[in-house]
Amino acid sequence: MLKKIALGLLVAVLALLAFAARRPDNFRVQRSITIQAPPAKVFALLNDFQKFGSWSPWEHLDPAMKRNFSGPASGPGSVYAWEGNDAVGAGRMEILQTVPDAKVVIKLDFIKPFEGHNTTEHTLQAQGGQTTVTWAMHGPSPYMMKVIGVFVSMDRMVGKDFESGLAKLKRVAEQ
Repeated sequence: MLKKIALGLLVAVLALLAFAARRPDNFRVQRSITIQAPPAKVFALLNDFQKFGSWSPWEHLDPAMKRNFSGPASGPGSVYAWEGNDAVGAGRMEILQTVPDAKVVIKLDFIKPFEGHNTTEHTLQAQGGQTTVTWAMHGPSPYMMKVIGVFVSMDRMVGKDFESGLAKLKRVAEQ
């Protein structure tokens, strides 16, 4: 009886691992919001890490978080590094590319609680007196992330944070 249970568990684990191996090698999470403000006002909030705390969905999770800013005050080369509790972990962001009033591309490196190297993009689309902002993150899905992804959706896990951050960005930009 125990042999049959053990064999059944082994087959289930192997099936799970095989299923995970077939998952995509990359992921993408994306959310959008329309803000009643011109692109220049929204772009200024996205292109300056000193203003990141005013709308970030993660800043309030650790009031004692250590932050380090380096490089230019804004734009390409500007760096924001953080180290905090388990809720925020540790990592580094660097602005790689900007298109004034249209786009900010950021290299995002997580160090803790797990290592990850992704790209985030904030794209702005003017529509009259308002701006549609799209926040996207994409990157590789190493095998362990594929296995975890069988049980936890990256889109659901990160998407809710993007929605919260975009709602805060909207409040700040519309003030």
